[in-house]
Amino acid sequence: MLHVVVLFLNGGCASTALLPMEIFRNTGVLWNLLTGRIPQPRFRVTTATLQGTPAVTDRLVSLTPSCSVEDVERPDIVFVPAGGLPLDTMMQSGYDIDSVITCNAAIIPWLKKWSADGAKIAGVCSGVALLAEAGLLDGRRATTHWGLTEVYRRRFPDVDWQPDYLITDAGNVLCSGGINSAADLSLYLVERFAGRDLALECAKALLIEMPRTWQVAFADVILRKVHRDESIQRAQDWVHRHYRNAIGVDAIAAKVGMSPRNFVRRFKDATGHTPLSYIHTIRITMAKRLLEDGRQSIQEVSQAVGYEDVIFFRDLFKRHTGICPTEYRSRFGTPAMVQPGSRPGGRSFRLVGGSRV
Repeated sequence: MLHVVVLFLNGGCASTALLPMEIFRNTGVLWNLLTGRIPQPRFRVTTATLQGTPAVTDRLVSLTPSCSVEDVERPDIVFVPAGGLPLDTMMQSGYDIDSVITCNAAIIPWLKKWSADGAKIAGVCSGVALLAEAGLLDGRRATTHWGLTEVYRRRFPDVDWQPDYLITDAGNVLCSGGINSAADLSLYLVERFAGRDLALECAKALLIEMPRTWQVAFADVILRKVHRDESIQRAQDWVHRHYRNAIGVDAIAAKVGMSPRNFVRRFKDATGHTPLSYIHTIRITMAKRLLEDGRQSIQEVSQAVGYEDVIFFRDLFKRHTGICPTEYRSRFGTPAMVQPGSRPGGRSFRLVGGSRV
């Protein structure tokens, strides 16, 4: 069972600590209880502050942890919520990144220690500033709240800030954007370490819409392979922004000043994909998210990800996933809440509205 430490920080938003805590604690538990199965927790969660005393996130809220950071057993994942400035302070003096860091600066050596010990460090919103101050983001892609990006770029110029992405994953350090993205990052971590099925079940049980705003950001963290070819990185960035459009290899190569032949070779060396397979994989990944959301027809999904020919889309989707889009939606689409009278332990249960899955 993986050990997750959720920090409670002074200032910031309590929900960015509490919601991740509940997502990790409920993975393998609440869905099983609702469907008559035996709970099987997948994460052991500890909450911690510097001294083990309550963290004051706002004059209306304080959070009491289970221990101090000194008492934390070796973590597998450390979740750093938004923290630093209470709302009343920001209303009076605005957002001051130095104050954000100073308010929780004593936690930074612990982030360095846990990272050096092999823990995955995840930060959300203003909590990302602590990861950057610890040097964990130097030379790496990172994201934060879109409204803070320019401030963070000036304060941490060695970080490759990518505000268009909701989630960035640099292997052992992960970041996400604004307040609600704490849930997206938590579910991404659940998927990464416990599997997609459990992440979907947890989202359904907690009535968290999944995906909510994954879009290109989530495709990015799935597909990106760490490499140092800056020209290919620029090409990847361009493809991620334009994957819905008709894209030709020659046009992408021209964007980064390469011959098509050289571009294809370097792209394959850097990413493990040919440019065409990379585009198809992004599109199918995004189609899966739209199908899970359940709001568009198969034809609308096909067109939304760049395929006018829905038959071609169905065939390609099946080649990539092993099942057709309709079956994928029925298996992984987010349903309504389970009614209490559902069949215990069964594979079919009654939903609000009377439909069955």
